[in-house]
Amino acid sequence: MTTERVNPPGLSPPTGFSHAVVAAGSRVVFLAGQTALDGDGKITGDTLPEQFAKALGNLLTALHAAGGTPADLARVTVYATDVAEYRAHARQLGRIWRESAGRDYPAMAVVEVVRLWDERALVELDGFAVLP
Repeated sequence: MTTERVNPPGLSPPTGFSHAVVAAGSRVVFLAGQTALDGDGKITGDTLPEQFAKALGNLLTALHAAGGTPADLARVTVYATDVAEYRAHARQLGRIWRESAGRDYPAMAVVEVVRLWDERALVELDGFAVLP
């Protein structure tokens, strides 16, 4: 797969995301929404950063199982139950992302939602990847 991150100079400088990702490859992997569920189906972590780290780990585990790597991610959507809290922890969440997925950011969006499927979940991530 080849990817090209596109960040036009006329747009605000991206921080922790790319404005566009052009991907060429032979396989597309659609990743289901992942929260901070452990192997027993229970939410782990009481804070947004703890849950974000687990949800991202779950997303990357599914991606690896499908044969992909974090660099193959083309799009990720973050659903947060409190965007103000997400913004307050943005630096820590960015550090968690870089440590887990690196600096090849996909196109991303953060959306505030009233609640998620599991009432204890504070964040959910879904996306898709393009593999060679």
